[in-house]
Amino acid sequence: MRDKAMVSPEEIVNKYHISYQTINSYTNLGLLVVRRRRGNGRLYRQDEVRQRLEKIAKLKSRGYPLRLIRTML
Repeated sequence: MRDKAMVSPEEIVNKYHISYQTINSYTNLGLLVVRRRRGNGRLYRQDEVRQRLEKIAKLKSRGYPLRLIRTML
């Protein structure tokens, strides 16, 4: 049984309508943090994902590049 506070990349794709490649990119840049691994899969904290995606979207709309956003988070 999996903790309901954790979400997989597939669940993030479906809930937030962003691509799997975007999740990988954000993870590689350190914008999204993997909190737990299950086999080959990654799990993220649901509340943290929501907050970070909101902040990323807001800062991107203001013209900030992702590398600068990383330092701001």
